[in-house]
Amino acid sequence: MKRTIIASLFLIIACKEEKKENTTITQPEAEQVKEKVVLNNESNESETAQKWLEKSIVDYFKADLVKQDKNMQKMTTKDYYDYKTDATNVDLDVDGSLTEQEFKDKWKGKFDTSKAGIGIGFLIPAQDWINIEVGSCELKSASKDEYTFNVVLRDDGFKAKYPSVVKVIKENGSFLIADVLQEEPK
Repeated sequence: MKRTIIASLFLIIACKEEKKENTTITQPEAEQVKEKVVLNNESNESETAQKWLEKSIVDYFKADLVKQDKNMQKMTTKDYYDYKTDATNVDLDVDGSLTEQEFKDKWKGKFDTSKAGIGIGFLIPAQDWINIEVGSCELKSASKDEYTFNVVLRDDGFKAKYPSVVKVIKENGSFLIADVLQEEPK
């Protein structure tokens, strides 16, 4: 009888110890779980940024022409808005227009002026369009509160595609376009 009680006690103790082993997470495992949560949050944030970008682009091109400038201001940083406005107006006969060299000198420290889209519009080089849609929008890179996307806009009416690289930042809880790298038309 004593042997049965002692054997039962050993069995109970062994089961309790085994249960402790299964529920205890070692420090490296805890760090891995934490890293997965952080990566998951960054992934969700980049997906949110991508959805925002796609919707903002479509809304911009569907808006009345009179409202487009205000919409551009709402969806871009102040620096990018000023930069793109200067790029669009290079060598035009309008107040505040810059020469190409003045433009490059003014913005070379903040932006890649060779990809500014000088003399062309925001997001596409075409002056006219029928129906701009987002053909593709793929995450190229991401870092804290900054996301870069390879974007191809298409206009099926003109059978045209417009590739660009768009940098989106998160600022004060909302997303804004901080730069668009556009190829010059050939």
